[in-house]
Amino acid sequence: MVEIIVWLSVLALLIVGEAVTVGLTFIWFAVGAAGGLIVALFHGSLLLQLLVFLVLSGISLVLVRPMAKKFLQTSVSPTNADLVIGKTAVVTQTIDNMTGEGQVSISGQIWSARSEHGVVIPADTTVKILRIEGVKVFVEST
Repeated sequence: MVEIIVWLSVLALLIVGEAVTVGLTFIWFAVGAAGGLIVALFHGSLLLQLLVFLVLSGISLVLVRPMAKKFLQTSVSPTNADLVIGKTAVVTQTIDNMTGEGQVSISGQIWSARSEHGVVIPADTTVKILRIEGVKVFVEST
């Protein structure tokens, strides 16, 4: 009887843990705990309960997890900032990585800018946006 209460407690804790994390973290072990509980209900030995727990947890983790992650994977939507990558911009303040200065205008918005290749890019030069790091765009002359 004690083993049944222990397995029920473990199962409940794992389900609550999964509900809190929502990251497919504990559900695999909850499957194993359910198996251990079933074995305990049929008066199986503690060793058999633990073995069923480990085997079911391992199988569900290895076989089901990859499929579940594929179905639950959320698509990544680009942010507004990501939309400027590949666009052209005009340098409004000379870009000099050594002094940490430089700005560009992208569709009327001013961004801090750095040269991708470390070269000084003078004002009024047209550049291409290559990537974003934080609030800075990295550019190269077109």
